[in-house]
Amino acid sequence: MHTSSSFFSPLASSSCAAPQPAPAPAASPGNIKVDLLIVGASFAGLACARAAALAGLSVMVLEKKSSAGAKLHTTGIIVKDAVDSVPWLAEVPPALVRRIEGVRLYAPNMRHVDLHAPGYWFWATDAPALLDWMVGSARASGVDVRLGTLFEQALWLNGRWEVPVTQGPCITATYLVGADGPHSRVAKALGLSRNTRFLYGIEHEYQGARMTPGLLHCFIDRKLAPGYIGWALDGVGVSQIGLARRMVHNSAGALKLDPLLRKIASVVTPGDAPPVAVRAGMIPCGGVLPMVARERALLVGDAAGMVSPVTAGGIHTALLHGERAGEAVARFVRGEAGDPATWFVRGYPGFRLKRALRWAFDHFQSDWMFNHLLGTPQMRRVAELIYFHRKGGSLPKS
Repeated sequence: MHTSSSFFSPLASSSCAAPQPAPAPAASPGNIKVDLLIVGASFAGLACARAAALAGLSVMVLEKKSSAGAKLHTTGIIVKDAVDSVPWLAEVPPALVRRIEGVRLYAPNMRHVDLHAPGYWFWATDAPALLDWMVGSARASGVDVRLGTLFEQALWLNGRWEVPVTQGPCITATYLVGADGPHSRVAKALGLSRNTRFLYGIEHEYQGARMTPGLLHCFIDRKLAPGYIGWALDGVGVSQIGLARRMVHNSAGALKLDPLLRKIASVVTPGDAPPVAVRAGMIPCGGVLPMVARERALLVGDAAGMVSPVTAGGIHTALLHGERAGEAVARFVRGEAGDPATWFVRGYPGFRLKRALRWAFDHFQSDWMFNHLLGTPQMRRVAELIYFHRKGGSLPKS
């Protein structure tokens, strides 16, 4: 879906005008000037910010939440491929992660198969604490992270982006990156593509839940989770149990976790205490969007639809492409390369096979098929390719 760009409005005639109808910001000594302005303290946004700052740019991140780790929609599983390919993750405090050695995949009739890849594992993470740690790490690298600051508009004036904020001086930037999630305000303001295809997920966190440890438990059931799965795992300090389904019209509001808990009670029990935390939200599943950049501006992470259409995993691609985007912007600002909007975004993942699998799963998901074929070598191989890919893949988030 495309929208008209705010920088074509009459406001472009006056420098750093505040978005209408809100009043203009209070007078300030002068604008804040940065090389790179990033909207969204997400995995992609913080990776981009840190990489650009380490490359010598002045970088600012705007985040509307008071804490980067608040109100997350992710289970927080990170694949080993990400740990191997993103050096930043080597610095993560061990207390924030826990290794998951494999997957136990359940058919609708609750028969299961265990999936492993030699030398492969996943990280379960304390996702809120991990993102808050990443904010601290980015700040230590020189990034100015401003929490509790809402992005509303960007104006293209005199070869720079100007971003008015409700409090404080206006921000002017050589380059603008939107890393502000699946309902990106940056995409809307700049007239870029926006996500329209979603999964909807819910997840509860429990203390004292019981299940076979060291595994990600995944449950296939077309009635409970059409187009996706249920899952359970022993995470960091809590157990996580969740369910997601393909969004069809207003189906999100009908999603409840209780039917899944009743079905899986023989293998996963949350205990008698209520959940200590509940999260819910929409996850883009249509693949990378067709229009993710314009002059001196681009989208990364969920804002760009950079999420696996099959598994809904996006942390690996967010960190990897966020970091590379920061490096590409640094090369541009230093005059060593052209605008990344013209070349870098062409390297975003196409997810062609996974988009085809998503279409097939949406149209031909069959409980009978999974009940009868899950234990066969062919179905096991398909499952291993989805979860481990080249000994790696992406995993659920909700």
